[in-house]
Amino acid sequence: MTSTAEAEAGECAGAGNEARLAYRRVLLKLSGEALGGEGGYGISPEVIQDMATQIREIRDLGVELVIVVGGGNIFRGLQGSERGIERATGDYMGMLATVINALAIMDCLEKEGVATRVQSAISMSQICEPFIRRRAERHLEKGRVVVFGGGTGNPYFSTDTAAALRANEIGADVILKATKVDGIYDKDPKTHMDARKFKQISYNDALGKRLKVMDSTAFSLCQDNHMPIIVFDLFTRGNIRKVVEGQPIGTLVSDGDTIFENPN
Repeated sequence: MTSTAEAEAGECAGAGNEARLAYRRVLLKLSGEALGGEGGYGISPEVIQDMATQIREIRDLGVELVIVVGGGNIFRGLQGSERGIERATGDYMGMLATVINALAIMDCLEKEGVATRVQSAISMSQICEPFIRRRAERHLEKGRVVVFGGGTGNPYFSTDTAAALRANEIGADVILKATKVDGIYDKDPKTHMDARKFKQISYNDALGKRLKVMDSTAFSLCQDNHMPIIVFDLFTRGNIRKVVEGQPIGTLVSDGDTIFENPN
């Protein structure tokens, strides 16, 4: 059972700070590879600890935060199918990997003093809750962080699609897509010196230019429901806080015009 102290702490978290927040309810999309650190595989204690510290900081500001995590640091369904594993089976294996990552995030956040719940789209009652929208919303109201694992619970759908779906279901203000680059570019900045960064880009332009923001299913869901996406660098300390405070970090994908960061 939840203690009265925990409930009161959740309700009071961030009191007085809400006025300076650009976003009140946020979905943070983490790739599995991000949890793996430099190599992209396994779970890096240093990386996950840094994430937990940043998440605690924004929770203390009064942000209601949910997290959708991938599983690519452990297993990717597409890669499995390339090696002979039946696609649906491989996708289910990948979904289980996301639950492992969700439990790791929960453990680290709880050690930081952040009350956290894991909800899975695949039922596994011994280790986490099933995904129930209204229960997730109640956790947020009490100041808890909710980590969604298990993707959508269906094969052939990515965790990007799960993020878009959950963000719309819980009424998030924005999707924060954490990456290893500082935004969206018109070319790969690692191989093209003349790559230009977008300050903001419209859904139509991102789709038309085939920019790898999210897969097409996830992206269309965001476009249809006018859900803004901010793509930013997770590994620059303090960036999550800067984003939720409305500072110009990363690239905004929305209904607005397309603007390069340095037009000249």
